[in-house]
Amino acid sequence: MIEVKKKDRETSESLIRRFSRRVQQSGVLVKARKTRFRTEEKSKIELRQGALYRAQVKKVVDRLKKMGKFDEENFKQAKKKIVK
Repeated sequence: MIEVKKKDRETSESLIRRFSRRVQQSGVLVKARKTRFRTEEKSKIELRQGALYRAQVKKVVDRLKKMGKFDEENFKQAKKKIVK
């Protein structure tokens, strides 16, 4: 944590300038910007479960298309039956 104390007869503008310089030199902002939008990677188990779920949904879609009953409502109902 960066800490700056006001010196005798120092203006608030120079204090802010000194603080800003310390922050830039420490690299805190650079590190924060790098990790700002970083997301955690999914584990192998989560990736596998997602792939299995997508495969099941694809199978349901193909079955509904073959029967000629593929529409949004039937698709939503079939999707609800699949366990994630």
